[in-house]
Amino acid sequence: MENYDSSIYEKMSVAVDLLTFTIEDGRLKLLVISRDEEPYKGKYALPGVFVGIDETLDKAATRGIKEETGLKDIYFEQLYTFGEVNRDPRMRIISVSYMALVPVEMLKFKAGERTRSAELIDVEDIISSKIKLAFDHKKIVEYARWRLANKVEYTDIAFHLVDEKFTLPELQKVYEILLGKNLYKANFRKKVAPMIEATESFTSGDAHRPSRLYIRKNVL
Repeated sequence: MENYDSSIYEKMSVAVDLLTFTIEDGRLKLLVISRDEEPYKGKYALPGVFVGIDETLDKAATRGIKEETGLKDIYFEQLYTFGEVNRDPRMRIISVSYMALVPVEMLKFKAGERTRSAELIDVEDIISSKIKLAFDHKKIVEYARWRLANKVEYTDIAFHLVDEKFTLPELQKVYEILLGKNLYKANFRKKVAPMIEATESFTSGDAHRPSRLYIRKNVL
């Protein structure tokens, strides 16, 4: 390596962009920030940071969500890498996106170090361009939304958006929101039966007939 000269290669930067999804008022929502610096100052964007030279991608994701929204202890999984040449007006930047699903009760967020505000935005408003995002972040959201709808068919990701104990109608509603369609009750319950376990607890305190509470299998 004595004769290796890295200066002969052009340099580029790597960033992480973070998609934190939740359900609020029966709608799929995404945590976004309002940028407090150029480019796109004052515009909505996904939280994100540049990856440090001695930092792993996962550590940068953890740092980024804390710096920009105040959130911590959130588990993110890597989603996709976006590397179009002109995706950022500053320089050549490759972005590795990360995704998380979090119950809305856990999302206690605030404006971060480089942001004006942090708030939840309806995902459909982003996809329809009713609300515009900076950079190519709409494209990232569209891809993440597509992945969610696909992953809910063959994984248990929907369980990240319900409490530890939940009713079957609550779980079905989450599935319907992520899939973007209504489900037949009997078919849904047959599908999730291998993944759930009934408890001895029931809902209380409302005008409806108490509903049995369930847990995800192997949780306890």
